[in-house]
Parts: sequence; C-alpha cells; structure tokens
Amino acid sequence: MTGDASADDQDKARRFRDAALPHLDDVFTLARYLMRNAADAEDAVQECYLRALRHFDSYRGPAMKPWLLAILRNVCYGEFARRGKQEISSDFSGDEPAAEALPMWQEPQASPETALLREQESATIRRLIGELPQQFREAIVLREINDLSYQEIAEVSGVPVGTVMSRLARARAMLRSAWDAAESSTAGTTP
Repeated sequence: MTGDASADDQDKARRFRDAALPHLDDVFTLARYLMRNAADAEDAVQECYLRALRHFDSYRGPAMKPWLLAILRNVCYGEFARRGKQEISSDFSGDEPAAEALPMWQEPQASPETALLREQESATIRRLIGELPQQFREAIVLREINDLSYQEIAEVSGVPVGTVMSRLARARAMLRSAWDAAESSTAGTTP
C-alpha cells in the first residue's frame, strides 16, 4: 500500500509542477514588488509553492495563476503581520542586478545612448511603482506586469471589480504624476 501512496504523491507532484511552474516568474515578480527585497521575495515564493502543493488535491479553480498569486499575497501579508505590520524599508531596485535593469525589448543595434536612456527609464518606473501605496502597487503589478484581468485581480485581492478599476485608475494617475515630477526635476538639472 505504501507503493500506491508513493506513486500517488509522485503523480500529484508531477501534476502540480506542470500546472504551477509556468507561473513562477509572475509569482516572483509580484513577490518582489510586495516584499521589496529579493531574499524575502524568494522566501515568500517558496512558502507560496509549498502551501499550493499541500492544498493541490483540493484545488478546483480559478485558473492556476490567480490562485497562486492569491496564496502569495496571503503569505506576504502574513509576513507583514508577523513583523508587526512594518513595511520592509529596503529599496526595491537597489539589490537588483544591472542585467535585470535593461528592458526586455531591444531595438536592433540600439545606440549606447538609447540603451542608457531606456535603462534609466526602466529603473525610474520600477522605483515609482515601488513607491506606490501597497494596494495601488499590488493592483498595477497584477494588471500591467502579470497581465491579469480585472476579474482575476478582484479574486486575488478579495475586492469587488469596481474597487480594482478604481485602484488601477488611481495607481496610473499617481504614476503619471510621479513620472511628470521626475521628468521635471531631471529637465531642471540638465544644462
């Protein structure tokens, strides 16, 4: 009988791996924005996947990606509560390797000046997103980086779709305003 249990466990692990691992990058991306620290994000992702595997037998939907992101969100907020509801203060972009700072898209034969400008813009956007209040940062990352629908974000966040839409609109407005302010300050310092 132990052979059957072992085979069942192996089958469960294989099915889980096939369903969950394709979303690892998206889960880690959200963890980085929520935890604001690569090491804490890795710990949160590991705990997320352990919990998901533990409860995989009872999983019936929604889609795998929103389910994993909801688990991750609970893990992160649980960690914040454990730490006394103090938000982690490390700079989000400070511990990120320079190679990750480059945008994913590249024009063929981009000039060094163009590459530098894109790298700076990408770093500025990451910094501005990282400075958003938690609920707005979460909404913008889930929508614009993880490409979830409004309904999926509502499921992950546990709020109505209207709240998601409102948070996204406010997050975008805050980002636009912060971007304009950053551009103005940069333009003022350029000779």
